[in-house]
Amino acid sequence: MIRRPLIVGGSNGIGLGIATALADRDEVEVVYIVDKDEVDPQYMHYKFRLFQYDLLDDYEFPWDRFDDIDSLIITAGFGRLELFKDIDEETIESYFKVNTIPTIKLVHQFYDLLSGSDDFYCCVLVSIAGFLSSPWLSVYGSTKAALRSFIESVNVELKKSGSPNRILNVSPGYIDGTSFYGGETDLTAIASLSQEIIKRLERREDLYIPDFDEVYCNVLKRYQEDFRAEGDRSYEYKKNKIR
Repeated sequence: MIRRPLIVGGSNGIGLGIATALADRDEVEVVYIVDKDEVDPQYMHYKFRLFQYDLLDDYEFPWDRFDDIDSLIITAGFGRLELFKDIDEETIESYFKVNTIPTIKLVHQFYDLLSGSDDFYCCVLVSIAGFLSSPWLSVYGSTKAALRSFIESVNVELKKSGSPNRILNVSPGYIDGTSFYGGETDLTAIASLSQEIIKRLERREDLYIPDFDEVYCNVLKRYQEDFRAEGDRSYEYKKNKIR
C-alpha cells in the first residue's frame, strides 16, 4: 500500500490525477511532486510537497533527498504532432532529455529500493506509440519505444533477482482531460484512469494499456500483420486530426 510517493511530472495531467487520488487516501502521508510547473491553486492539496525543477536544466536535482519514499511514479514528458523534417536538432535532443533519460536515471537512483524484498512501487507513463510506428510522432515514439524496451528488460532482471517488485508500463493513447496537447487538466475526466493506474501499480503489474480490448488490441494486431499498411493508416489519421 502506497504511503509516500514521489511523482515526477505531477503538477498537471495524469500525474496530477494520480497525485490527487493518492492524497485523498487516509493512509497516504505525503505526496512529493517534482515538476517545472506549479500546481494550479484550485487543485492544490495540503499533502502535496512541490519541488520545481525543469528536466532540461543544466544542474542535477538532488533526488537523494527523497530517502523516505515507497513509490516512484514518472509521468513527465511531452510530444506534439509534427513531421520529422520539421523538427530541429535541439528539439530532438530535448525529447530524449525529458521523455527518456530522466526515467532511466531515476530508476537507477532508486534501484536498491526497487530491487529489494520490501514493497516498492514504480510506474512510468510510456505510450502506445512505443509499440508501433508513429508517423507525425516519430521522435516522440522513439523516446517511448526506448522506455518500453528498458522497462521490459529491467523487469526480467528484477524477477531473476528474486525481487517481488516490478515497473508498471502504462501505455495509453490519447487521454481526455490532460494537458498533453496544450489543453487544461480536468481531474474529473481523468479520475477513473488515475484510480485504475494506482490499483494496477499496487498489484505490481508490469503493463497496462488503457482501452486495450476496445481499441488497441486491433491496432496492435494490424501492426503485427502489416506494419507498413498500419503506418500508412496512422499517417493519414494524424494528418486529418491536425487539419
